Amino acid sequence: MTTIRTRAIVLRRTNYGEADRILQLLTPEGKRSVMAKGVRREKSRLAGGIELFAISDIVIMEGKGDLGILTSARLVQFYRHILEDYDGMQFAYEAMKQVGKASEMMDEPEWYDVLSEVLMALDVRSIPLQLVQTWFYLHYADLLGHGLSLTHDVNGEVLLADARYTYDVSEKGLRESRSGELTADHVKFMRLISVKSLKILAQIGGIELILPDCWLAARQHAAV
Repeated sequence: MTTIRTRAIVLRRTNYGEADRILQLLTPEGKRSVMAKGVRREKSRLAGGIELFAISDIVIMEGKGDLGILTSARLVQFYRHILEDYDGMQFAYEAMKQVGKASEMMDEPEWYDVLSEVLMALDVRSIPLQLVQTWFYLHYADLLGHGLSLTHDVNGEVLLADARYTYDVSEKGLRESRSGELTADHVKFMRLISVKSLKILAQIGGIELILPDCWLAARQHAAV
């Protein structure tokens, strides 16, 4: 048997038998399922290392099947402030659920980066929840292979700086409209969201004026 040491985010914990748990983990190498034996016993050394909303350092012993055995778990970063905000906590659960489902269709290492960025940002109370959600929706759609085009509209025309756009749900893209809510500033900000971290984005002034419209377009596009 071989052992693997890696970082992990716990997506789901399911009780098994009298004292065990089956864990669904997201790692930089992809999603893994492991058995944590005896973890529900009072003196278990594994229990403290498999918290939700955390980054853990784990060791997995691989067997013949798909279910590995968790032999060591240590918290690297516990995002405890997520527990202090109900809306943020609910979105953390939602992001973990969506990433768990999406990684079953497309098991990409980048899912770990996306979810760890979201958890980090939700732990920082100065970062607006709507910004975190917009960032997640755009990156989620991009990883699934249907990212929102921020260079061309639904007709294939280059987006113009002096035009206004609306999000077309049926065509999954931006459509030019005189009464559209999306301007060049919205497009520019969503382009930044695609390439910048949430901590950097939160430092940009005036985003509260355009964020709600960006959030709606991103959510409609991700359709989560």
